[in-house]
Amino acid sequence: MRAQRVLMPDGPESWTVLDDSGELVAPVEAYLAHLQALDRSPTTARSYAMSLKLWFEFLGLAEARWDEAKAEHVSRFVAWLRAPAPNVVVLEGGNARRSPPTVNRHLAALFSFYDYHARNGVALAKELVEWRQSNRGGYKPFLHHVSAGRPVPTRPLRLREARRLPRTLSEEQVLAIVCACEHLRDRFLICLLAETGMRVGQALGLRHSDFVSHRREVHVVPRDDNQNGARAKTIDRATLPVSAGLVRLYSAYMFDEYGETDSDYVFVNIFAEPRGAPLCYQAVHKLVGRLRERTGISFNLHALRHSLATDLLRKGVPLEVVSKLLTHRSPATTLGTYAHLGVEDLRAALVEAGAWEAPV
Repeated sequence: MRAQRVLMPDGPESWTVLDDSGELVAPVEAYLAHLQALDRSPTTARSYAMSLKLWFEFLGLAEARWDEAKAEHVSRFVAWLRAPAPNVVVLEGGNARRSPPTVNRHLAALFSFYDYHARNGVALAKELVEWRQSNRGGYKPFLHHVSAGRPVPTRPLRLREARRLPRTLSEEQVLAIVCACEHLRDRFLICLLAETGMRVGQALGLRHSDFVSHRREVHVVPRDDNQNGARAKTIDRATLPVSAGLVRLYSAYMFDEYGETDSDYVFVNIFAEPRGAPLCYQAVHKLVGRLRERTGISFNLHALRHSLATDLLRKGVPLEVVSKLLTHRSPATTLGTYAHLGVEDLRAALVEAGAWEAPV
């Protein structure tokens, strides 16, 4: 059984799951087609396909049909995912085959799959939906009566995760990465991500009309027709400020490397085929691999985003401003992601507020 990438002529990338005989697994295919109809990203479809492949592998070992499985199979599935070897139980603090965040990601795909099939009368699907809509204990929040009678959506099964802090880079590390770039295009991409905190997909979807040099701003525009499959991961348009130095770097890239390339995309293939085509995620991943080898720094491009946000918060930039720069829908998202400032940050804030005396 395997998750299979599917490419249609002039169509978006999609994924499906094939059984051991190479046939489509019909219920999974129906669900993944549903995701595609909702315009979910290929990355999401791939992740869910991988998770459901594991679920159907487990059901094969358990000799259970997908539409006749019970809630107990879900619990056994978790144990199967975590067991380092067959018939081995993972004790507290022991080494599991998969971490809690990974298991929870697989469970999210499983519950979403059965939420979809609940509409078709599948027994386990209905049971899971009722389970996740059950009340969470006896606590009643303020104004509970306003929503009384409405089920509270919950994840019926979830492993406890240790909080993982976002990976950040120092200014020296970012500078080393920029200096390791061989081409202006790559240097401009790294500097753009480091200065604005843009996601890689937002950068790869940029058009020349989005980069307004004379106003020193760049527009993040969500589009669903990017040839390279780039995703902005935001619903609303956003306008971000850029520095004069970044504008000069963009101009140098346009003059020295881009030249007469016929494309409205900012980032395109210049040094590899097909020349002039929009730069894709795979090419960027290869670039990161080369930069890791040259610098000895283990990083991914999302670390540039984390580094910017952390640095701004440490410098006292208001949370609302940082949230807007990151194109988060709510400051709560920013707070939940970057509420990881260390003891020295807390000490500095107390000194600045006058609650503590500055150290001598």
